[in-house]
Amino acid sequence: MENRSIRRHFCVKSCMLLLYATSCKTLSAQSKDNSEPLLIKDEVSHPGESTPIQLSLSLPTTLTSLDALRSPAANYFVSEKLDGVRAYWDGSKLFFRSGRPIYCPQWFTEGFPDFPIDGELWMGRGKFEELSAAVRRRIAVDHEWKQIKYCLFELPNGIGNFEQRLQTLRSLPERLKISWLTVMNQTKFETKEKIYNYFSSLMASGAEGIVLHLADAEYIDKRTDKILKFKPYFDAEALVLKHLSGSGKFAGLMGALLVQDRDGKQFRLGSGFDQELRKNPPPVGSWLTFRYRDVTEKGIPRFATYLRPYEPD
Repeated sequence: MENRSIRRHFCVKSCMLLLYATSCKTLSAQSKDNSEPLLIKDEVSHPGESTPIQLSLSLPTTLTSLDALRSPAANYFVSEKLDGVRAYWDGSKLFFRSGRPIYCPQWFTEGFPDFPIDGELWMGRGKFEELSAAVRRRIAVDHEWKQIKYCLFELPNGIGNFEQRLQTLRSLPERLKISWLTVMNQTKFETKEKIYNYFSSLMASGAEGIVLHLADAEYIDKRTDKILKFKPYFDAEALVLKHLSGSGKFAGLMGALLVQDRDGKQFRLGSGFDQELRKNPPPVGSWLTFRYRDVTEKGIPRFATYLRPYEPD
């Protein structure tokens, strides 16, 4: 009887050890599977969505003054900076700048070339939020996409310098006969003064700014000073730390947000909010985009104004 009890105890203990070893192995395997870096919150993939791919993107550098141009003004092509959503066609699919797929209607890309093209999805000036909502839907809405144009400005890894690549781009819309496919108007100016006059006329019409492409630049798939964006203000992102109560006409509403930018600078952001946003402000822990003119000696943005929720694409 005693031997039978000992055997039973031995069997139970052996089973427990086996279960423990199996669970450890499973946890180890899961740990390996999850060892890849996590995506930031705004770029977490939806169920069934593939991991963002690496795109061959050429990104501009911010120009603070036209006097800072390193080449003569006549060496640049100048175009309007659109308030749109960057979109990269890799020859078969359309992607956001982050490498996540854009779920556009099938008809939108039908007839697109079998080589990469790069540009901006655009609805018109002052329609960024409407555009952003449309292009981020996982189920595209036709009547929204019929208002969108794909404005091309680059031929990724194309042959020749920017001027030569631009000639190839300009032939596409007519050859493909796709009415919503267009090429950004690129113009050369003899002097910085003429560039500034063009910039001023665009700003008076509600534009965001201008982009300058060096005509003889080869394609560079990273941030480059061969492409420059020039605006009367700067954009940046900040994390919402706290809602600050309003007073006077804003009594009972959000008066300002305590935010922290990517350099760790904390400041109050109280401009740019309409009545609805003051009732339902961006939640603590979310990111937003703000614009500003310059910074103080301590690096705090001056004349900061809320622009929109942060869109990582």
